Amino acid sequence: MKHAIKSVILGISLILANGSVTYAQDSQKAKKAYETGDYAIALKEWRPLAEQGDADAQNALGEIYLFGNGVTEDYKEALKWFRLAAEQGNASAQINLGLMYSEGKGVTQDYKKAVKWYRLAAEQGNAEAQYTLGAMMERSSDGDRQVYKEAVRWLRLAAMQGNMSAQDSLGAIYYEGNANIPKDYKEALKWFRLVALTGDEYKQSKVGEMYRKGEGVTQDYGQALKWLNLAAKQGYEDAQITLGEMYRNGEGVTQDYNEALKWFRLVGGFSRAEAEYNLGEMYRKGEGVTQNYDQALNLFRSAAADDSVSRNADAQFALGEMYRTGEGVTQDYKAAAKWYGFSADGGNAEAQYNLGMMYRNGQGVTQDYEEAANFLGSAAARGNAEALNNLAEVYRLLAEKRNEYGYELGLMYRNGKGVKQDYKEALKWLRLAAEEEFSSADPQNALGEMYRKGEGVTQDFDEALTLFRSAAAQEDEDAQINLAEMYYNGEGVTQDYKEAVKWYRLAEVRSCCDAENALGTMYYDGKGVTQDYKEAVNLFSEAARNLNAEGQYHLGWMYYYGTGVTQDYDEAVNLFRLAADQGNSVAQCSLGEMYEKGEGVAKDNAQAVDLCRKAAEEGDEDAKALLRRLGAE
Repeated sequence: MKHAIKSVILGISLILANGSVTYAQDSQKAKKAYETGDYAIALKEWRPLAEQGDADAQNALGEIYLFGNGVTEDYKEALKWFRLAAEQGNASAQINLGLMYSEGKGVTQDYKKAVKWYRLAAEQGNAEAQYTLGAMMERSSDGDRQVYKEAVRWLRLAAMQGNMSAQDSLGAIYYEGNANIPKDYKEALKWFRLVALTGDEYKQSKVGEMYRKGEGVTQDYGQALKWLNLAAKQGYEDAQITLGEMYRNGEGVTQDYNEALKWFRLVGGFSRAEAEYNLGEMYRKGEGVTQNYDQALNLFRSAAADDSVSRNADAQFALGEMYRTGEGVTQDYKAAAKWYGFSADGGNAEAQYNLGMMYRNGQGVTQDYEEAANFLGSAAARGNAEALNNLAEVYRLLAEKRNEYGYELGLMYRNGKGVKQDYKEALKWLRLAAEEEFSSADPQNALGEMYRKGEGVTQDFDEALTLFRSAAAQEDEDAQINLAEMYYNGEGVTQDYKEAVKWYRLAEVRSCCDAENALGTMYYDGKGVTQDYKEAVNLFSEAARNLNAEGQYHLGWMYYYGTGVTQDYDEAVNLFRLAADQGNSVAQCSLGEMYEKGEGVAKDNAQAVDLCRKAAEEGDEDAKALLRRLGAE
């Protein structure tokens, strides 16, 4: 009897074993047929397996119908097979189902359902799903810090498995930084290098640039040249241009004009204009070639052409210079103004300054002080000191004809920018501007600030309040904030937190970060409003989302203590670092303390000292105390 039972069991085992072998053989036959393009055989072999519940076969069948390989493309049929396989936990099918929901193929587009299926595959450790899920969450985070944090977590998991797209994305996130993640060149370089090691020319060039600039690593021209050469030899034009510039300027290498010319001449396509500009400069100056103005002009014109896809603002500026000074061409101010105009539109500060002066003097253009002020102002905003020095004179010429320009001139005298600081001159011009019917709010607010602080006048809170109220009635948010501060502090009025809240809210409606921070503090303290930590968090978050350093600091403090949010040292570190990178001394000190204690970061007294020194230089007493505690005062 026992022998008979054993025989039956053995028979069943043989049948099962034979079935498994046949099953595997059919699946392998189908796969080979699919790879060789024999879709009819693949379909014939896979269909019975799929109908018997084999998840891999079901997914394969879904792909056949999705792409229309050997059959009429049929999204609904594809969806049916993907769903059957996905519900069995097949990660590939879950990814395919996520794709169909995200692209609306055979179903109504539904990102939530797409995320659901990608997440199921990602949780099984599938790197492709982890990357796709992370990328989707990053794009749709819409300022939500927790969603963004989870997105980065998925990208990191995929990157650690070698997913190149995830590595590239992480590198870009850390290189650029944003409202949720502080810049971290060291972390960016780590991920970019992994992509570069696969032979990707874009990232080889990026790694080379980072070594060149010392971003996230000690500056190393040898490494820079190594990576740039790898990219350049694959035809990557940006790397070729960078190598050309390094050899032309002798940056990290022996100056070699012939080598520079070689790389510039190799460049074509979208980067052609930049290469032509550099070649033009070499012909203009006779660097490695016989000086040839005609050749330089031809190259500059080609690079600068206003119908060029990649027109070059530097080449346009060079043409403007040559026409203005008569270098290699007949002097022509009109042509100079034309090329300066193109370059100025491209953001070239020198072109903006020169064009501004040409409008100031009526050289090549009709004299126009307003245009002069516009171009000089743009150049000054980009740090051009000469533009700032000449701007005051132009504003004076305008203000003598139209009072409204007294505002800009008044501000320059008040702040000592472009002119010697002179409160009396500031008051004179601001008063004239404040008389204008349709542009009085800004000068009224500025005058109010001077009366509030006693700048050039006897301090007069009543006059300040009158001026602020007039400007605030015209929806000037700075005036609204000034009024709020005076009511908060009881300056010239009875202290009134509710009135302060009213004015802060009017400013906050227009997403004013100063108002958001002030209101957040009032909700935290329960001044003028019912104490509400969650509302404080919301307001600080809005300010932080707009890259406001004070908002980032306040929000970091809430995460540090777990007030209104779940305590999270990692998030506190991120926020303090974002604010510290903008020079916020309180955030620098707070981050230094976290390094001293090893909270959310590895304990690092050297880093703590470095951060606190920066804060102490700004007068932060807590930072000075921490330096004394660390013996590094």
